[in-house]
Amino acid sequence: MDIYLLISRFFDQGGDVLYLIAATTFLMWILIFERAYYFFFEHKKVVSDVVHKWESREERTSWTAHAIRATMLSQAHTKIRGSMPIILTCITLCPLLGLLGTVTGMIQVFDAMATQGGNARSMAAGVSAATIPTMSGMIASLSGILGATWLKRKITHHSELLNDVLTMEH
Repeated sequence: MDIYLLISRFFDQGGDVLYLIAATTFLMWILIFERAYYFFFEHKKVVSDVVHKWESREERTSWTAHAIRATMLSQAHTKIRGSMPIILTCITLCPLLGLLGTVTGMIQVFDAMATQGGNARSMAAGVSAATIPTMSGMIASLSGILGATWLKRKITHHSELLNDVLTMEH
């Protein structure tokens, strides 16, 4: 129960923007885990289907065969890449949401200054609300960069490998 209270207090101190950062981070990691699941369990079937389809062709040297190969590679690359653009968008969005929290927190500071003068206690809550979302957005983004870097390496490796496997000769 203590962890729940700590998290609840953290969200109260950081403001409503933390909920957006948390939702974006949750979505980002769900998609990263989905891509990891794909590579560990589904990728081999996709590659074997593409290779089987290509190997079953009688003719592989004409312009049409080159176009079919390019189409097959493009479709496979789309499956390999999957939700990577959304993951990268979430990574970019997290620090921006943190900055939004900074702006809303500073608005609270200025509001406290306008209504209560230079009272340090009233300004402290706004400063806290300004710094916590910034830190949270940066940490969320950094954690996503780790997952995205691993995924980018996997995507590049498997795309190049598939390109090498689909040979033009019999």
